[in-house]
Amino acid sequence: MNISKNKVVSLSYELRTDGKDGEIIETVGDSQPLMFIFGTNSLVPGFERNIENLKTGDHFAFLLACEEAYGPAHEEAVVEIPISAFIVDGEIDHDLLFEGNAIPMTDSNGNRLNGIVVEIKGDTVVMDFNHPLAGDDLFFSGKVVDVREATSEELERRRVLTNCSPGGCGGCGGGCS
Repeated sequence: MNISKNKVVSLSYELRTDGKDGEIIETVGDSQPLMFIFGTNSLVPGFERNIENLKTGDHFAFLLACEEAYGPAHEEAVVEIPISAFIVDGEIDHDLLFEGNAIPMTDSNGNRLNGIVVEIKGDTVVMDFNHPLAGDDLFFSGKVVDVREATSEELERRRVLTNCSPGGCGGCGGGCS
């Protein structure tokens, strides 16, 4: 079966920045592969284009320019936030405020964002809200572990259901992940 829209795809892969000899960012093995429903926009579009029509056992290796992945880094996504925004129970939470720490935050419209602490400057904290891989070219190499039809429930929920009985989620007491 080939990878196409609404198929559940399982992949093992290695992700590197800046080419096949770049820094390894992530490794996903055969025993716990990445599983997703193809064509539901759950991955960057450039990734899906490069694996479409592959089948179980096929290997892949491709480079995504940053524009096909998470895009370029934007200067306006690096902002200074008053240190008072980090007051918890009347005190500044210094356990949160160290360079490199990712902090979940909410913008003025209620959207959830993750920011990385870049620098602490007196009464302000410099935060970077770019995706951590923005500006990076990404090199993926790996193989297709499995391709199968998505169940109607998976398509309805738009996510892969695992740990279920062949008859659906009824066999796991509704605790599917």
